[in-house]
Amino acid sequence: MNDKQKRATIVDVATRAGVSIGTVSRIVNTQAGPEATRRRVLDAIADLEYVPNHVARSLKRRSTEQIALVVPDIANPVYVAMAKTIQREAKERGFRLSLMSANDDPGGEEFALDSLEQMRVDGLIICSLKPTRKLVERLERVRGRVCVVGSVPEEARVDNVRVDSAGGAQGAVQHLLDGGRRRIGFINGTPGTVPAGTRSLGYRRALEENGLHVDEALIVNGEFSMAGGYRSVDRLLAGHDELDAIFCANDVIAFGAMRRLRELGIGVPSQVALVGMDDIDLGKISTPTLSTVSLLAEERGRLAAELLLERLLGGAAEEPRKVTVTPRLIVRESSTDYIRHEVPA
Repeated sequence: MNDKQKRATIVDVATRAGVSIGTVSRIVNTQAGPEATRRRVLDAIADLEYVPNHVARSLKRRSTEQIALVVPDIANPVYVAMAKTIQREAKERGFRLSLMSANDDPGGEEFALDSLEQMRVDGLIICSLKPTRKLVERLERVRGRVCVVGSVPEEARVDNVRVDSAGGAQGAVQHLLDGGRRRIGFINGTPGTVPAGTRSLGYRRALEENGLHVDEALIVNGEFSMAGGYRSVDRLLAGHDELDAIFCANDVIAFGAMRRLRELGIGVPSQVALVGMDDIDLGKISTPTLSTVSLLAEERGRLAAELLLERLLGGAAEEPRKVTVTPRLIVRESSTDYIRHEVPA
């Protein structure tokens, strides 16, 4: 029986490559090590068709070597960008990433926490739109194995990466005001969610700090979708022919609004300026290109992965850590004729 007729073990790989078992394990898990050594180990793995037994290793170490990212909507480009960054950070530390979609249902987040408590994953990164008291209490019970992306109560004892969405929204509306726009409509997302609340706060704050009345008739609450933006335009324009700008709670809403404005023969930005939030890639090539506020999804994903993985690898302090990311205003064609530029929001 030759080497390939029986299942190769890590001992076989170490012997073939002329290195220790520990070296093989380190290279399999993290790809770290001198290039010549890595090459010998990888060649031995390929020649012997060695397959690491993650199940046996997990049972021995009481670790699955896997983390999960829980998002409200798996189709949202923001979460796709975040997942790519988290996966890269996890792989570098020997972890795999699974993706769970809560489908805007708190029950999906509860299911993810069940998976954590039943040791199906080592840790969770949760992007929650509605962090209920019940959810926060469960998060605090497993706080050494979870990081929340998004807003949670200030007193919550859990690692947290957040972004100043209210400040970003205020910066977007201020940009429109600085461009001479005065009748600025607002298409918000799903009522009752944290993002809808923070964007509303920023919109109102910008108007009030410029001495302008907040006209409730210029605010439409919909959903965080292209269809929501499309449908909201007619409601916003009803009886408001003087409207000269729209701030949208995210880019997807803005694309729906842009489509409807075009159908109505309303020029963007010549008649109505348009600004979104999130800075998804489509905004760079849309016609016109979309002014937006970047909430740095990839950076937030990287930070969340670092906080969680440091916990899991035993390198973090006991106290919960909270990091706030500053958004960036990105000016493109939909709100100004000026050349594209970025400024702090």
